[in-house]
Amino acid sequence: MDLQLRGKTALITGSYRGTGEAIAGLFAREGATVIVHGLEPGTAEPVAEAICAEGHSAHAVTGDIRTDEGAAAAAQAALAVGPVDILINNYGTADRASWSSADSAAWHEAYDTNVLSAVRMISHLTGPMKERGWGRVIQLGTIGSTTPAARMPHYYASKGALHTLTVSLAKELAGTGVTSNIVSPGLIKTKEVEAWFQSLAKKNNWGEEWGEIEARAMKEVTGGLTGRIARTEEVAALVAFVASPLAESITSTNFRIDGGATAIVS
Repeated sequence: MDLQLRGKTALITGSYRGTGEAIAGLFAREGATVIVHGLEPGTAEPVAEAICAEGHSAHAVTGDIRTDEGAAAAAQAALAVGPVDILINNYGTADRASWSSADSAAWHEAYDTNVLSAVRMISHLTGPMKERGWGRVIQLGTIGSTTPAARMPHYYASKGALHTLTVSLAKELAGTGVTSNIVSPGLIKTKEVEAWFQSLAKKNNWGEEWGEIEARAMKEVTGGLTGRIARTEEVAALVAFVASPLAESITSTNFRIDGGATAIVS
């Protein structure tokens, strides 16, 4: 299926690694011009160079979007490449603090990192999208926003704010040709998650083969229905569809990609 992304320009925040890097790579292979973003100088360039080495179009920009100045710098650098048609607010971080250990500074930091970084980029880039009559804004959330655990309350609260932000923005952009949606993954297969599952397997005698370990961990840890956790490329594929012209009638929507871990009717 042709996602019709050729000729579009996409900025993916925090795309110097992980899921953001996978999203950038897929967009580039679909023909979009990709703007790879890193917070620190030198972090985005290797990803952009690797994409270009495959014969695709990519540019690197830098800016600490946790600050007004850094977000402005990143947005200006992106707009210097050309009009930004698609904004993927992928950047976000979590720490392992609890209700007892997370002080007010930690709550402020979580909100600044996971919410205001997105708000800053939205404020810089949606105006030109509206003027052109087409655009996409996609937040990267988490299923923990709607089914939060007791741990990391400040993280889940901040990510939850992205959901209300997404709906409010969709209403603000109504009739402009610009849509606002959120993609909410559950666990994603990263090196860290794989190592965690393997440590659980060793402790609980779940076996040694990855397929067996993964299925058991999904059953015992997440309650997922597929027996496997999502891959970064699967998350990227969903984001690419939602960002494409094929998703013209989709806005104000939360897309879960969690293997059925959140099996609810909504």
